[in-house]
Amino acid sequence: MVKIIAEIGINHNGDISMAKKLISMAKNCGCDYVKFQKRNPDICVPENQKKQMRETPWGYISYLDYKKKIEFSKDDYKIIDDYCKEQKIEWFASVWDLDSLKFIEQFNVSTHKIASALVTNLELLKEVAKCKKYTFISTGMCELEDIDKAVDIFKKANCEFELMHSVSTYPADEKDLNLSLINFYKKRYNCNVGYSGHETGISPSVIAAALGASSIERHVTLSRSLFGTDQSASVERRGLIELVTVIRKIPIVLGVPQKKMLDAEKPIAKKMRYWIK
Repeated sequence: MVKIIAEIGINHNGDISMAKKLISMAKNCGCDYVKFQKRNPDICVPENQKKQMRETPWGYISYLDYKKKIEFSKDDYKIIDDYCKEQKIEWFASVWDLDSLKFIEQFNVSTHKIASALVTNLELLKEVAKCKKYTFISTGMCELEDIDKAVDIFKKANCEFELMHSVSTYPADEKDLNLSLINFYKKRYNCNVGYSGHETGISPSVIAAALGASSIERHVTLSRSLFGTDQSASVERRGLIELVTVIRKIPIVLGVPQKKMLDAEKPIAKKMRYWIK
Protein backbone atom coordinates (compact mmCIF):
# COMPACT_ATOMS: atom_id res chain seq x y z
CA MET A 1 0.00 0.00 0.00
CA VAL A 2 1.20 3.50 -0.82
CA LYS A 3 2.44 5.30 2.29
CA ILE A 4 1.06 8.83 2.67
CA ILE A 5 3.22 11.34 4.51
CA ALA A 6 1.76 14.60 5.78
CA GLU A 7 4.64 17.08 5.75
CA ILE A 8 3.97 19.50 8.58
CA GLY A 9 7.48 20.86 8.15
CA ILE A 10 7.54 24.37 9.57
CA ASN A 11 3.88 25.13 8.82
CA HIS A 12 3.23 25.05 12.58
CA ASN A 13 5.05 28.41 12.85
CA GLY A 14 6.54 27.38 16.18
CA ASP A 15 3.12 26.88 17.77
CA ILE A 16 2.79 23.49 19.47
CA SER A 17 -1.01 23.72 19.55
CA MET A 18 -1.01 24.24 15.77
CA ALA A 19 1.32 21.26 15.38
CA LYS A 20 -1.10 19.09 17.35
CA LYS A 21 -4.01 20.23 15.16
CA LEU A 22 -2.00 19.29 12.05
CA ILE A 23 -1.16 15.89 13.52
CA SER A 24 -4.84 15.27 14.27
CA MET A 25 -5.80 16.41 10.77
CA ALA A 26 -3.29 14.03 9.18
CA LYS A 27 -4.48 11.11 11.29
CA ASN A 28 -8.17 11.82 10.69
CA CYS A 29 -7.58 12.11 6.95
CA GLY A 30 -5.89 8.69 6.83
CA CYS A 31 -2.19 9.55 6.53
CA ASP A 32 0.47 7.08 7.68
CA TYR A 33 3.10 9.54 8.90
CA VAL A 34 3.58 13.15 9.87
CA LYS A 35 6.94 14.75 9.17
CA PHE A 36 8.67 17.76 10.68
CA GLN A 37 11.89 19.63 9.90
CA LYS A 38 14.65 20.07 12.44
CA ARG A 39 17.60 22.43 12.07
CA ASN A 40 20.06 24.39 14.16
CA PRO A 41 19.58 27.90 12.71
CA ASP A 42 23.03 29.04 13.84
CA ILE A 43 24.46 26.38 11.53
CA CYS A 44 21.90 26.23 8.74
CA VAL A 45 21.22 29.90 8.04
CA PRO A 46 23.92 31.25 5.70
CA GLU A 47 25.99 34.05 7.22
CA ASN A 48 24.91 36.58 4.59
CA GLN A 49 21.24 35.98 5.50
CA LYS A 50 21.39 35.96 9.29
CA LYS A 51 21.03 39.72 9.75
CA GLN A 52 18.54 40.30 6.94
CA MET A 53 15.39 41.85 8.36
CA ARG A 54 11.86 40.71 7.57
CA GLU A 55 8.28 41.20 8.66
CA THR A 56 7.00 38.29 10.71
CA PRO A 57 4.17 37.54 13.15
CA TRP A 58 6.72 38.35 15.87
CA GLY A 59 7.53 41.76 14.45
CA TYR A 60 10.29 43.11 12.22
CA ILE A 61 13.16 40.78 13.15
CA SER A 62 16.26 39.24 11.61
CA TYR A 63 15.99 36.11 9.49
CA LEU A 64 18.06 34.22 12.08
CA ASP A 65 15.72 35.24 14.88
CA TYR A 66 12.73 34.23 12.76
CA LYS A 67 14.23 30.79 12.14
CA LYS A 68 14.81 30.35 15.86
CA LYS A 69 11.19 31.30 16.59
CA ILE A 70 9.87 28.37 14.53
CA GLU A 71 12.15 25.70 15.99
CA PHE A 72 10.70 23.36 18.58
CA SER A 73 12.57 22.52 21.79
CA LYS A 74 13.15 19.10 23.32
CA ASP A 75 10.10 19.62 25.53
CA ASP A 76 8.02 20.50 22.46
CA TYR A 77 9.15 17.36 20.65
CA LYS A 78 8.33 15.30 23.73
CA ILE A 79 4.79 16.66 23.45
CA ILE A 80 4.77 15.80 19.74
CA ASP A 81 6.11 12.31 20.41
CA ASP A 82 3.51 11.64 23.10
CA TYR A 83 0.69 13.10 21.03
CA CYS A 84 1.58 11.01 17.96
CA LYS A 85 1.57 7.88 20.12
CA GLU A 86 -1.83 8.89 21.46
CA GLN A 87 -3.10 9.49 17.93
CA LYS A 88 -1.46 6.27 16.69
CA ILE A 89 0.48 7.88 13.88
CA GLU A 90 4.25 7.75 13.32
CA TRP A 91 6.37 10.88 13.06
CA PHE A 92 9.85 11.62 11.80
CA ALA A 93 11.81 14.63 10.60
CA SER A 94 14.15 15.82 7.92
CA VAL A 95 17.35 16.75 9.76
CA TRP A 96 19.37 19.64 8.37
CA ASP A 97 22.62 19.28 10.33
CA LEU A 98 24.50 16.87 12.58
CA ASP A 99 23.26 18.54 15.77
CA SER A 100 19.68 18.01 14.61
CA LEU A 101 20.33 14.36 13.75
CA LYS A 102 21.55 13.76 17.31
CA PHE A 103 18.55 15.69 18.64
CA ILE A 104 15.97 13.65 16.70
CA GLU A 105 17.69 10.36 17.50
CA GLN A 106 16.79 10.96 21.17
CA PHE A 107 13.21 10.08 20.27
CA ASN A 108 14.01 6.72 18.71
CA VAL A 109 12.19 7.47 15.45
CA SER A 110 12.03 4.56 13.02
CA THR A 111 12.61 6.68 9.92
CA HIS A 112 14.77 9.56 8.70
CA LYS A 113 14.44 11.99 5.80
CA ILE A 114 17.06 13.71 3.68
CA ALA A 115 15.61 16.91 2.24
CA SER A 116 16.47 17.80 -1.35
CA ALA A 117 18.66 20.69 -0.24
CA LEU A 118 20.81 18.34 1.86
CA VAL A 119 21.56 15.65 -0.74
CA THR A 120 25.01 17.08 -1.50
CA ASN A 121 25.92 17.28 2.21
CA LEU A 122 27.77 13.98 2.08
CA GLU A 123 28.97 14.15 5.68
CA LEU A 124 25.38 14.40 6.91
CA LEU A 125 24.27 11.58 4.60
CA LYS A 126 26.97 9.27 5.94
CA GLU A 127 25.93 9.93 9.54
CA VAL A 128 22.25 9.35 8.75
CA ALA A 129 23.13 6.11 6.93
CA LYS A 130 25.04 4.92 10.01
CA CYS A 131 21.74 4.98 11.93
CA LYS A 132 20.56 2.05 9.76
CA LYS A 133 17.00 3.38 9.70
CA TYR A 134 14.75 3.48 6.66
CA THR A 135 15.52 6.82 5.00
CA PHE A 136 13.53 8.84 2.49
CA ILE A 137 15.80 10.82 0.15
CA SER A 138 14.22 13.66 -1.85
CA THR A 139 15.82 14.43 -5.21
CA GLY A 140 14.78 18.01 -5.99
CA MET A 141 17.45 20.56 -6.96
CA CYS A 142 19.83 17.66 -7.75
CA GLU A 143 21.82 16.55 -10.75
CA LEU A 144 21.86 12.84 -11.54
CA GLU A 145 25.42 12.49 -10.25
CA ASP A 146 24.31 13.95 -6.89
CA ILE A 147 21.70 11.20 -6.58
CA ASP A 148 24.27 8.59 -7.63
CA LYS A 149 26.56 9.63 -4.77
CA ALA A 150 23.74 9.64 -2.23
CA VAL A 151 22.56 6.18 -3.27
CA ASP A 152 26.13 4.87 -3.13
CA ILE A 153 26.49 6.10 0.48
CA PHE A 154 23.35 4.31 1.63
CA LYS A 155 24.09 1.13 -0.26
CA LYS A 156 27.62 0.95 1.14
CA ALA A 157 26.24 1.50 4.65
CA ASN A 158 23.64 -1.21 4.07
CA CYS A 159 20.95 1.28 5.11
CA GLU A 160 17.54 0.79 3.51
CA PHE A 161 16.37 3.87 1.62
CA GLU A 162 13.72 5.22 -0.70
CA LEU A 163 14.25 7.94 -3.27
CA MET A 164 11.52 10.54 -3.62
CA HIS A 165 11.13 12.32 -6.91
CA SER A 166 10.62 16.00 -6.23
CA VAL A 167 10.74 19.41 -7.88
CA SER A 168 11.93 22.06 -5.45
CA THR A 169 9.88 25.07 -6.47
CA TYR A 170 7.09 26.36 -4.22
CA PRO A 171 4.55 25.91 -5.61
CA ALA A 172 5.79 23.72 -8.47
CA ASP A 173 4.44 24.24 -11.98
CA GLU A 174 2.79 21.05 -13.29
CA LYS A 175 4.69 21.28 -16.59
CA ASP A 176 7.95 20.86 -14.65
CA LEU A 177 6.98 17.78 -12.63
CA ASN A 178 8.34 15.10 -15.00
CA LEU A 179 6.71 12.18 -13.19
CA SER A 180 8.29 9.76 -15.67
CA LEU A 181 11.38 9.94 -13.45
CA ILE A 182 9.64 7.72 -10.89
CA ASN A 183 10.07 4.61 -13.02
CA PHE A 184 13.41 5.85 -14.34
CA TYR A 185 14.77 5.91 -10.78
CA LYS A 186 13.29 2.49 -10.05
CA LYS A 187 15.17 0.96 -12.95
CA ARG A 188 18.40 2.89 -12.39
CA TYR A 189 18.72 2.33 -8.64
CA ASN A 190 16.59 -0.79 -8.03
CA CYS A 191 14.87 0.77 -5.04
CA ASN A 192 11.50 2.07 -3.87
CA VAL A 193 10.66 5.48 -5.32
CA GLY A 194 8.12 7.87 -3.86
CA TYR A 195 6.96 11.35 -4.77
CA SER A 196 7.24 14.52 -2.71
CA GLY A 197 4.96 17.07 -4.34
CA HIS A 198 4.95 20.84 -4.02
CA GLU A 199 2.23 21.63 -6.56
CA THR A 200 -1.01 23.36 -5.58
CA GLY A 201 -3.44 20.65 -6.75
CA ILE A 202 -3.66 16.95 -5.95
CA SER A 203 -3.89 15.33 -9.40
CA PRO A 204 -0.09 15.00 -9.96
CA SER A 205 0.25 13.18 -6.62
CA VAL A 206 -2.56 10.82 -7.62
CA ILE A 207 -0.90 10.22 -10.98
CA ALA A 208 2.42 9.53 -9.23
CA ALA A 209 0.72 6.91 -7.05
CA ALA A 210 -0.89 5.33 -10.12
CA LEU A 211 2.56 5.19 -11.77
CA GLY A 212 3.80 3.09 -8.88
CA ALA A 213 5.18 5.58 -6.35
CA SER A 214 5.69 3.75 -3.06
CA SER A 215 4.96 6.85 -1.00
CA ILE A 216 3.37 10.25 -1.46
CA GLU A 217 4.47 13.21 0.64
CA ARG A 218 2.58 16.50 0.66
CA HIS A 219 2.91 19.63 2.77
CA VAL A 220 -0.21 20.17 4.87
CA THR A 221 -1.61 23.32 6.42
CA LEU A 222 -4.59 24.50 8.40
CA SER A 223 -4.92 27.39 5.93
CA ARG A 224 -2.92 28.51 2.90
CA SER A 225 -3.40 32.08 4.08
CA LEU A 226 -1.19 31.55 7.13
CA PHE A 227 2.27 33.10 7.38
CA GLY A 228 5.08 30.91 6.06
CA THR A 229 7.02 30.09 2.92
CA ASP A 230 5.52 26.59 2.46
CA GLN A 231 1.85 27.40 3.05
CA SER A 232 1.01 28.12 -0.59
CA ALA A 233 2.38 24.74 -1.72
CA SER A 234 0.40 22.87 0.94
CA VAL A 235 -2.97 21.13 1.01
CA GLU A 236 -5.71 21.96 3.48
CA ARG A 237 -8.00 19.42 5.16
CA ARG A 238 -10.45 19.10 2.28
CA GLY A 239 -7.68 18.55 -0.25
CA LEU A 240 -5.93 16.04 2.01
CA ILE A 241 -9.12 14.01 2.45
CA GLU A 242 -9.60 13.92 -1.32
CA LEU A 243 -5.96 13.02 -1.92
CA VAL A 244 -5.97 10.11 0.53
CA THR A 245 -9.37 8.85 -0.63
CA VAL A 246 -8.37 8.73 -4.30
CA ILE A 247 -4.94 7.19 -3.64
CA ARG A 248 -6.52 4.42 -1.56
CA LYS A 249 -8.80 3.60 -4.52
CA ILE A 250 -5.92 3.15 -6.98
CA PRO A 251 -5.04 -0.51 -6.22
CA ILE A 252 -8.75 -1.36 -6.18
CA VAL A 253 -9.45 0.03 -9.64
CA LEU A 254 -6.12 -1.10 -11.15
CA GLY A 255 -6.61 -4.72 -10.14
CA VAL A 256 -4.30 -7.29 -11.76
CA PRO A 257 -3.28 -7.79 -15.42
CA GLN A 258 -5.40 -10.90 -15.92
CA LYS A 259 -8.42 -10.85 -18.22
CA LYS A 260 -11.37 -12.93 -17.08
CA MET A 261 -15.09 -12.52 -17.54
CA LEU A 262 -16.73 -11.60 -14.26
CA ASP A 263 -19.55 -13.82 -13.00
CA ALA A 264 -21.70 -10.68 -12.93
CA GLU A 265 -21.01 -10.17 -16.67
CA LYS A 266 -22.16 -13.66 -17.73
CA PRO A 267 -25.94 -13.13 -17.61
CA ILE A 268 -25.48 -9.78 -19.36
CA ALA A 269 -23.44 -11.44 -22.12
CA LYS A 270 -26.11 -14.15 -22.48
CA LYS A 271 -28.78 -11.50 -22.82
CA MET A 272 -26.95 -9.34 -25.37
CA ARG A 273 -25.26 -11.94 -27.56
CA TYR A 274 -28.39 -12.79 -29.51
CA TRP A 275 -26.55 -15.04 -31.98
CA ILE A 276 -25.62 -17.56 -29.30
CA LYS A 277 -28.37 -20.10 -28.53
